[in-house]
Amino acid sequence: MLYTCSPQCTDPSHHHGGAKRARTAALSLPRAATSTRPARGSRPPVVDVHCHYLNPAVAAAASDLDVGQHDPSVIYANALTRETNVAQMKERAPKLTGIDQRLDDMERMGIDIQAISPAPFQYFYFAPPERGAALARQVNEGIAALVAQTPERFVGIGSVPLQNAELAVQELDHAVGRLGLRGVEINTNVNGLNLTDPRLGLEPFFARADALGAVIFLHPVGFSEGARLTDHYFNNVIGNPLDTTVAVSHLIFDGVVARYPNIKFIAAHGGGYVGHYWARMDHAWRARADCRTVIDQLPSSYLKTFYVDTMVFDPQMLRHLVDLFGAERVLLGTDYPYDMGEDRPRELIAAVQGLTADEVAQIEGLNAVKLLHITPAP
Repeated sequence: MLYTCSPQCTDPSHHHGGAKRARTAALSLPRAATSTRPARGSRPPVVDVHCHYLNPAVAAAASDLDVGQHDPSVIYANALTRETNVAQMKERAPKLTGIDQRLDDMERMGIDIQAISPAPFQYFYFAPPERGAALARQVNEGIAALVAQTPERFVGIGSVPLQNAELAVQELDHAVGRLGLRGVEINTNVNGLNLTDPRLGLEPFFARADALGAVIFLHPVGFSEGARLTDHYFNNVIGNPLDTTVAVSHLIFDGVVARYPNIKFIAAHGGGYVGHYWARMDHAWRARADCRTVIDQLPSSYLKTFYVDTMVFDPQMLRHLVDLFGAERVLLGTDYPYDMGEDRPRELIAAVQGLTADEVAQIEGLNAVKLLHITPAP
């Protein structure tokens, strides 16, 4: 979920001044290749793969871009939703922009390590390409700096300027290869275009991500055609998982997953709706030639290569994801620090019927340790 208050807002009651610790990283930042929190007792570390950071310096640098005009979560929202989100900004900005409250909350939630990714409205795909690349660089170096301050508790996931494939490749190399970030977060569309749309020309980006074996965290910013979703916060409640469903489906049916099997895709919010209605895709692939234009295997066979987080709020739904994807592809996630997040993730996992102790350990952290190349401290 995203705050709908514009990042350049200067209303002092909204407390945007947030993070005293947010600093821009230099290009020579060291890799935090062994960053983890020591396991409590004999258990493995608990890792949260879905948590966000808003960089105040980046918001200031982008203040002339009028981010809200390009944000579906603002565009397709009624007055009450906007008011509620401004109130949320006032309450939660210190959690989103700083470290101290974040660390306190991690202790309370039983989280040892956070994989911190950008607040999604800091994608800046709408900006001119060179400007978007500069902002993505600032986002990534800010996250690297945050990780460097407390490397035993944080690892980083960065951003790339998807409005230009060449620049996206360059920033992917910088984020992963030089800054030591563990992957990148991308939106589920680019300015309303599907990730596989030929007009974007993102094939080189996916090819480079495949060569690196990169983690790509798919995180939506509402549904890009959300005119019917303005009330009841529907463009988050319904629109976020819907846009993820569309993105995952295109990545499968347009062959990206088949062509680039080394990319580790994580689909936020339990992967959207596709994991709960995959059989319809398989039926269509069997029944219709227009569903077999690219892929030569059942869509569900590609779907099962995705990772999903635990952000489904219900133990029966989480049980279904474990049954479909396998415990080895389900990752603890909280959507910290937003109000649509899961505040008691370990209790949710513990409520899932039939999980073995090994499966619980996988979901709570071991899968993320492997996926994000975290080396547990002795």
